[in-house]
Amino acid sequence: MKKMLSKEEIKIVLERLEERFPDAKAELDFTNSFELLVATILSAQCTDVQVNKTTAVLFEELKTPEDYIKLSEEELGVKIRSCGFYKTKSKNILETCKLLIENYSGQVPNTMEELVTLPGVGRKTANVVLSNAFNIPAIAVDTHVFRVSNRIGLANSTNVLDTEKDLMDNIEREMWSKAHHLLIFHGRRICKARKPLCTICPITDYCFYYKKEVKQ
Repeated sequence: MKKMLSKEEIKIVLERLEERFPDAKAELDFTNSFELLVATILSAQCTDVQVNKTTAVLFEELKTPEDYIKLSEEELGVKIRSCGFYKTKSKNILETCKLLIENYSGQVPNTMEELVTLPGVGRKTANVVLSNAFNIPAIAVDTHVFRVSNRIGLANSTNVLDTEKDLMDNIEREMWSKAHHLLIFHGRRICKARKPLCTICPITDYCFYYKKEVKQ
Protein backbone atom coordinates (compact mmCIF):
# COMPACT_ATOMS: atom_id res chain seq x y z
CA MET A 1 0.00 0.00 0.00
CA LYS A 2 1.17 3.50 -0.83
CA LYS A 3 2.80 5.11 2.22
CA MET A 4 3.86 8.55 1.03
CA LEU A 5 2.91 11.05 -1.61
CA SER A 6 5.21 11.45 -4.59
CA LYS A 7 7.56 14.43 -4.72
CA GLU A 8 5.34 16.00 -7.37
CA GLU A 9 2.24 15.53 -5.19
CA ILE A 10 4.09 16.98 -2.17
CA LYS A 11 5.05 20.00 -4.26
CA ILE A 12 1.36 20.56 -5.10
CA VAL A 13 0.38 20.17 -1.42
CA LEU A 14 2.93 22.79 -0.39
CA GLU A 15 1.81 25.15 -3.16
CA ARG A 16 -1.78 24.91 -1.91
CA LEU A 17 -0.70 25.49 1.68
CA GLU A 18 1.27 28.53 0.56
CA GLU A 19 -1.85 29.87 -1.14
CA ARG A 20 -3.81 29.37 2.09
CA PHE A 21 -1.06 30.72 4.37
CA PRO A 22 0.93 33.29 2.34
CA ASP A 23 2.23 34.93 5.50
CA ALA A 24 3.48 31.74 7.18
CA LYS A 25 6.60 32.59 9.18
CA ALA A 26 8.19 32.17 12.60
CA GLU A 27 5.75 33.23 15.32
CA LEU A 28 8.36 33.71 18.03
CA ASP A 29 9.40 37.34 18.49
CA PHE A 30 13.13 38.05 18.20
CA THR A 31 15.54 40.61 16.79
CA ASN A 32 18.76 38.56 16.63
CA SER A 33 20.08 35.00 16.76
CA PHE A 34 20.67 35.06 20.52
CA GLU A 35 17.11 36.15 21.29
CA LEU A 36 15.78 33.43 18.98
CA LEU A 37 17.94 30.82 20.71
CA VAL A 38 16.62 31.80 24.14
CA ALA A 39 13.03 32.01 22.89
CA THR A 40 13.22 28.58 21.27
CA ILE A 41 14.61 27.00 24.43
CA LEU A 42 11.70 28.58 26.33
CA SER A 43 9.19 27.28 23.76
CA ALA A 44 9.61 23.63 24.76
CA GLN A 45 6.21 22.44 26.03
CA CYS A 46 4.97 26.04 25.84
CA THR A 47 3.02 28.06 23.29
CA ASP A 48 4.69 30.74 21.19
CA VAL A 49 2.09 33.20 22.47
CA GLN A 50 3.17 32.65 26.08
CA VAL A 51 6.86 32.75 25.18
CA ASN A 52 6.36 36.08 23.41
CA LYS A 53 4.65 37.53 26.48
CA THR A 54 7.58 36.43 28.61
CA THR A 55 10.34 37.59 26.27
CA ALA A 56 8.70 40.97 25.69
CA VAL A 57 9.81 41.78 29.24
CA LEU A 58 12.89 39.54 29.41
CA PHE A 59 14.56 40.92 26.27
CA GLU A 60 14.13 44.50 27.44
CA GLU A 61 16.23 43.74 30.51
CA LEU A 62 18.66 41.08 29.27
CA LYS A 63 20.42 41.69 25.95
CA THR A 64 23.51 39.49 25.88
CA PRO A 65 24.84 36.23 27.34
CA GLU A 66 26.88 38.37 29.73
CA ASP A 67 23.67 39.90 31.09
CA TYR A 68 22.18 36.48 31.79
CA ILE A 69 25.11 34.99 33.68
CA LYS A 70 24.90 37.77 36.25
CA LEU A 71 21.71 36.04 37.45
CA SER A 72 21.34 32.90 39.53
CA GLU A 73 19.21 30.02 38.27
CA GLU A 74 16.56 31.03 40.81
CA GLU A 75 16.54 34.68 39.67
CA LEU A 76 16.20 33.77 36.00
CA GLY A 77 13.62 31.14 36.91
CA VAL A 78 11.35 33.79 38.38
CA LYS A 79 11.48 35.74 35.11
CA ILE A 80 10.63 32.74 32.90
CA ARG A 81 8.33 30.87 35.28
CA SER A 82 5.26 31.39 33.09
CA CYS A 83 6.84 29.28 30.31
CA GLY A 84 6.80 26.11 32.43
CA PHE A 85 9.67 23.80 33.36
CA TYR A 86 11.39 27.01 34.44
CA LYS A 87 14.01 25.35 36.65
CA THR A 88 15.36 23.20 33.82
CA LYS A 89 15.08 26.01 31.27
CA SER A 90 16.82 28.48 33.58
CA LYS A 91 19.71 26.07 34.12
CA ASN A 92 20.02 25.31 30.40
CA ILE A 93 19.91 28.97 29.35
CA LEU A 94 22.58 30.00 31.86
CA GLU A 95 24.85 27.08 30.93
CA THR A 96 24.35 27.88 27.25
CA CYS A 97 25.25 31.52 27.86
CA LYS A 98 28.46 30.49 29.62
CA LEU A 99 29.44 28.26 26.70
CA LEU A 100 28.66 31.00 24.19
CA ILE A 101 30.99 33.34 26.06
CA GLU A 102 33.73 30.75 26.58
CA ASN A 103 33.70 29.14 23.15
CA TYR A 104 32.10 31.56 20.70
CA SER A 105 32.92 35.08 21.92
CA GLY A 106 29.30 35.49 23.00
CA GLN A 107 27.95 34.77 19.52
CA VAL A 108 25.51 32.03 18.49
CA PRO A 109 27.22 29.45 16.24
CA ASN A 110 25.66 28.72 12.87
CA THR A 111 26.19 24.98 12.42
CA MET A 112 24.07 22.06 13.59
CA GLU A 113 27.13 20.34 15.07
CA GLU A 114 27.95 23.30 17.31
CA LEU A 115 24.40 24.24 18.26
CA VAL A 116 23.47 20.79 19.56
CA THR A 117 26.36 20.90 22.02
CA LEU A 118 24.57 23.70 23.89
CA PRO A 119 22.38 22.69 26.88
CA GLY A 120 18.68 22.62 26.02
CA VAL A 121 19.37 22.61 22.28
CA GLY A 122 18.35 19.56 20.27
CA ARG A 123 17.94 19.21 16.52
CA LYS A 124 14.57 20.97 16.51
CA THR A 125 15.87 24.06 18.29
CA ALA A 126 19.04 24.06 16.20
CA ASN A 127 17.04 23.87 12.98
CA VAL A 128 14.80 26.75 14.08
CA VAL A 129 17.86 28.91 14.74
CA LEU A 130 19.65 27.92 11.54
CA SER A 131 16.58 28.58 9.42
CA ASN A 132 15.24 31.76 10.97
CA ALA A 133 18.38 33.48 12.24
CA PHE A 134 20.90 32.46 9.58
CA ASN A 135 18.67 31.72 6.56
CA ILE A 136 20.15 28.23 6.24
CA PRO A 137 17.61 25.75 4.78
CA ALA A 138 16.35 23.48 7.57
CA ILE A 139 13.23 21.63 8.66
CA ALA A 140 12.55 21.75 12.38
CA VAL A 141 10.20 18.93 13.34
CA ASP A 142 8.02 20.02 16.26
CA THR A 143 4.77 18.37 17.32
CA HIS A 144 2.79 20.11 14.57
CA VAL A 145 5.21 19.25 11.77
CA PHE A 146 5.47 15.65 12.98
CA ARG A 147 1.70 15.18 13.19
CA VAL A 148 0.74 16.98 9.99
CA SER A 149 3.46 15.60 7.72
CA ASN A 150 2.74 12.00 8.72
CA ARG A 151 -1.03 12.49 8.53
CA ILE A 152 -0.93 13.94 5.04
CA GLY A 153 1.71 11.61 3.61
CA LEU A 154 4.70 13.92 3.32
CA ALA A 155 6.48 11.53 5.66
CA ASN A 156 5.92 8.00 6.90
CA SER A 157 7.77 7.72 10.19
CA THR A 158 7.12 6.99 13.85
CA ASN A 159 9.80 9.29 15.25
CA VAL A 160 11.00 12.85 14.82
CA LEU A 161 14.43 12.10 13.34
CA ASP A 162 13.10 9.84 10.59
CA THR A 163 10.32 12.33 9.86
CA GLU A 164 12.93 15.04 9.38
CA LYS A 165 14.84 12.76 7.03
CA ASP A 166 11.70 11.93 5.03
CA LEU A 167 10.87 15.61 4.64
CA MET A 168 14.42 16.49 3.61
CA ASP A 169 14.32 13.70 1.02
CA ASN A 170 10.88 14.61 -0.32
CA ILE A 171 11.05 18.42 -0.38
CA GLU A 172 13.42 20.56 -2.43
CA ARG A 173 16.13 22.06 -0.22
CA GLU A 174 15.23 25.66 -1.00
CA MET A 175 11.70 24.95 0.29
CA TRP A 176 12.70 23.34 3.61
CA SER A 177 12.35 26.44 5.77
CA LYS A 178 9.14 27.59 4.09
CA ALA A 179 7.64 24.09 4.34
CA HIS A 180 8.38 24.07 8.08
CA HIS A 181 6.34 27.23 8.60
CA LEU A 182 3.53 26.11 6.29
CA LEU A 183 3.11 22.82 8.16
CA ILE A 184 3.06 24.61 11.53
CA PHE A 185 0.45 27.10 10.34
CA HIS A 186 -1.64 24.28 8.90
CA GLY A 187 -1.33 22.28 12.12
CA ARG A 188 -2.33 25.18 14.35
CA ARG A 189 -5.17 26.48 12.23
CA ILE A 190 -6.69 23.51 10.37
CA CYS A 191 -5.02 20.12 10.93
CA LYS A 192 -5.42 20.23 14.70
CA ALA A 193 -4.39 17.37 16.95
CA ARG A 194 -7.73 16.24 18.36
CA LYS A 195 -10.17 17.40 15.72
CA PRO A 196 -8.75 18.37 12.33
CA LEU A 197 -10.97 20.77 10.39
CA CYS A 198 -11.11 18.67 7.24
CA THR A 199 -14.15 20.50 5.84
CA ILE A 200 -12.05 23.64 5.26
CA CYS A 201 -8.78 21.91 4.36
CA PRO A 202 -7.38 22.71 0.88
CA ILE A 203 -5.53 19.40 0.47
CA THR A 204 -8.03 16.67 1.35
CA ASP A 205 -7.77 15.16 -2.12
CA TYR A 206 -4.14 14.30 -1.34
CA CYS A 207 -4.34 13.62 2.40
CA PHE A 208 -4.00 9.97 3.49
CA TYR A 209 -5.68 10.68 6.83
CA TYR A 210 -8.75 12.19 5.16
CA LYS A 211 -9.11 9.34 2.69
CA LYS A 212 -8.73 6.66 5.37
CA GLU A 213 -10.39 8.17 8.45
CA VAL A 214 -12.90 10.74 7.17
CA LYS A 215 -14.00 10.02 3.63
CA GLN A 216 -15.93 6.75 3.79
